[in-house]
Amino acid sequence: MFDRQFLRQVFAKIDPHLAQPVLVVQHMPVGFTEEFARSLDKICPLEVKEAADGDIVKPGRVLIAPGDRHLCVEKKSLAAVARLSDAPPENGHRPSADVLFASAAKAFQNRVLGVIMTGMGRDGARELGSIYREGGITLGQDEASSVVYGMPKVAFEMGHVTEQVSLNSMADRISELAREYR
Repeated sequence: MFDRQFLRQVFAKIDPHLAQPVLVVQHMPVGFTEEFARSLDKICPLEVKEAADGDIVKPGRVLIAPGDRHLCVEKKSLAAVARLSDAPPENGHRPSADVLFASAAKAFQNRVLGVIMTGMGRDGARELGSIYREGGITLGQDEASSVVYGMPKVAFEMGHVTEQVSLNSMADRISELAREYR
């Protein structure tokens, strides 16, 4: 879960050779996520698009959850695919980071890097723990660089954050970890 401005900062600096897919939940209303994805695509060295049901979850692609739809991952025999859902909101949100984190942990077990960044509330904090318990790596934005140290604070207090990282270091740390776990 990310703040829009912070996402721009992170994705502008992400490794252009990132060999993993990236899935993003941003609490935005319907109609805004498609344009947001297009704006990120202009500054990010990876392909960025609003997720569509059945999109292939592939290396070097960033899928943004559409407004008012949950984004999940379904692992098939040949590839993982994005699944969109109209299930009820979780933590008052649709899309919900908890829904995405739970499905990613189930699909990829210990081969997931979960990141939770600045934002109000607790969405994502509970199911970041699913990634952590499966042996994945979990990053939380640190308090000093957060505008609102809500979601990362809750996740940290629950013991679900492997490492706290500043906003200025987030892209480098994500890229470094992705290289280590190819």
